[in-house]
Amino acid sequence: MLLLVLVATLDLQAQRLTIEDVVIKRIYGQKTVNGLASMNDGLNYTTLENAGKEIVKYSYKTGEIVATLLDITALKNDSLKSITEYHFSSDESKVLLMTDRKPIYRRSFTANYFIYNFVTKELKRLSTFGEQQLATFSPDGERVAFVRKNNLFVCSLRFGTERQITTDGEFNKIINGAPDWVYEEEFEFNKGFEWSPDSKQLAYMKFNEEQVQVFHFPLYKGSNPEKKDLAVYPGEYSFKYPKAGEKNAVVQIWVYDIKSGHNIRMETGKETNNYLPKILWTNSGSDLGIFRMNRLQNKLELLLANPYIGDTRLIYTEKNSRYIETDFLDNFQFLADNKNFIVLSEQNGYKHLYLYDMSGIRVRQLTEGKFDVIKFYGYDPLKKVFYYQAAAVVPMQKEVYSITLDQKTKRVLSTQKGTNNADFSNGFKYYVNTFSNITTPNLVTLHDISGKQIRILEDNSALKGKLAAMQLPHKEFFKFTTSEGIELNGWMIKPVPFNPESKYPVLMTQYSGPNSQQVLDLFSVGWNDYLAQQGYLVVCVDPRGTGARGEEFRKCTYGQLGNLESDDQVETARFLSKQPYVDAKKIAIWGWSYGGFISAMTLCKGGDLIRAAIAVAPVISHYLYDTVYTERYMGMPDQNPEGYGQNSPIALAKGIKGKLLLVAGTADDNVHYQNTIEFAEALVQAGVQFRMMSYNNRNHNITGGNTTMHLYTMFDEFLNENLK
Repeated sequence: MLLLVLVATLDLQAQRLTIEDVVIKRIYGQKTVNGLASMNDGLNYTTLENAGKEIVKYSYKTGEIVATLLDITALKNDSLKSITEYHFSSDESKVLLMTDRKPIYRRSFTANYFIYNFVTKELKRLSTFGEQQLATFSPDGERVAFVRKNNLFVCSLRFGTERQITTDGEFNKIINGAPDWVYEEEFEFNKGFEWSPDSKQLAYMKFNEEQVQVFHFPLYKGSNPEKKDLAVYPGEYSFKYPKAGEKNAVVQIWVYDIKSGHNIRMETGKETNNYLPKILWTNSGSDLGIFRMNRLQNKLELLLANPYIGDTRLIYTEKNSRYIETDFLDNFQFLADNKNFIVLSEQNGYKHLYLYDMSGIRVRQLTEGKFDVIKFYGYDPLKKVFYYQAAAVVPMQKEVYSITLDQKTKRVLSTQKGTNNADFSNGFKYYVNTFSNITTPNLVTLHDISGKQIRILEDNSALKGKLAAMQLPHKEFFKFTTSEGIELNGWMIKPVPFNPESKYPVLMTQYSGPNSQQVLDLFSVGWNDYLAQQGYLVVCVDPRGTGARGEEFRKCTYGQLGNLESDDQVETARFLSKQPYVDAKKIAIWGWSYGGFISAMTLCKGGDLIRAAIAVAPVISHYLYDTVYTERYMGMPDQNPEGYGQNSPIALAKGIKGKLLLVAGTADDNVHYQNTIEFAEALVQAGVQFRMMSYNNRNHNITGGNTTMHLYTMFDEFLNENLK
């Protein structure tokens, strides 16, 4: 009997999560269907398989393999070892293959591109003159446009020639065809050019950064990668980064005519202290749509430009008393009829879809109710049906819906409660649904448009089998009402085994940023589950300012970022301290980026309630972050000095009673190390003792070599020291 108990004990220990498994190897990660793309006929789709070596064609009707369209191992080409991304030409006779992807910032990267011709069976490099960015087929498949070193190029596939269409591109001065740092980060795109539907013109953005202040951060020898030339004297990286209240790049919109070779500037007004965050052609190609937004981001206008002469006319204006979120831009669509367009607007206090005609007159509101539409998938003109994703049941879940143009028929296409996202075929005959909830890893299923399931594409059975043999903690939802009468949603993961008669230390995890959500009905096994196995009660609450609960809940933090969010985290700690299974003297909070900021703010405000906090890469001062994000949610610094000054851990440092671990990478291009250094100085002058860790040459993600393992081991040790 003793032997059996010993064996069972050893087996249980062998099944426990480790830091290495959950944050380095990520052996409990979920599978999905990679590189899913509908083919032109809407009857077949393709995926990227075999570690990026094959493009495989499947039938929507059966879910069965039709053919392996490309197997790069059979090409006998040493330069193309795996495919990161692929795109077919419009007639599907050629495919553009990306490899050797090297990141620049969050969304930007360089890469090498190849063209494979299915007719001639030839594989060719797109260019032999250096790495490219953003390579894109023209709609007729005859050309590919790309960016190299801040200039825009067009390659003729028929003649094998490469034409440079801008020549003024220069690092930290002029960018053609790609966004600057702040547009890329905050308007969330990386390509600044668009082919016209007839392939005769190429519209592009030109960023003049000359008046933008340069930000410098030091670089050292380090390792992984090692910079040997900096072994004795450090170097530095310098780039244009506009901070709140400072000058932005001046943006122009140009159109290049392929036949004449002429560049024509589009008229966007005399005011240059504004934003031009999106361009897109109408489906007819007769006009180029240009979005223009004021500096405060509470007024957005849609201009239609004549691409041949540059004249523009205003057809639509969206206004908001506080700000307009970027998902307005993400979900805007011109419809194929060239008579209407769709917007996702908060006109009635919730995000809903609206139909407008091309003169800017509202035709009708398409979706209604006290819920937020999250994503617009598209419109089927034959059946006159719109498809979208919404959080219409509870904020934590997402469903896929359809609604007819006359609004008489609304259907729920997703059948399971949790988080659903759809990928529709061309022509809207089929869709692939990806579902997950707190107990179910990714379930990817193929359906016809009626909702009938045709095939399971991925059910993560191997992962479920692996997890079945383990004693994993379970995530459960809860809600509570604060002293201000605000109902907040949260989840908690209890230790296993859990004894309601025992008292457990608590770690609160959160992000808390504007329009974000961490309390979601999604499956995951990771760091939080490891901590629960170590005996912590892990809790997450979405405070005011977060998403899927309507405009007022989302925007009540305007002008005072960090204030209400940290108040709600303090309220969360107070609520937890009253639970019989919580050790009220051992409550901590942690977060990264905006979550690091809120962790620090909560520690400043929480008094004896918050025992410890971990703040990773925190935004400590609103003055030190970028123009677009900060001013969108805070207004201009000179118009809101109280909001900028008071809602900062620097101003509140004297209130800290708990222990603090402050962590940052010295080469963070996003939330600069400057934030951490300034906070550290404020803590020193306030007489607050704290721990601080700087990671050499690491960016916002703090990765590379053994860095991640070191980081999470440090977290683990800090929590053990202060909560156990």
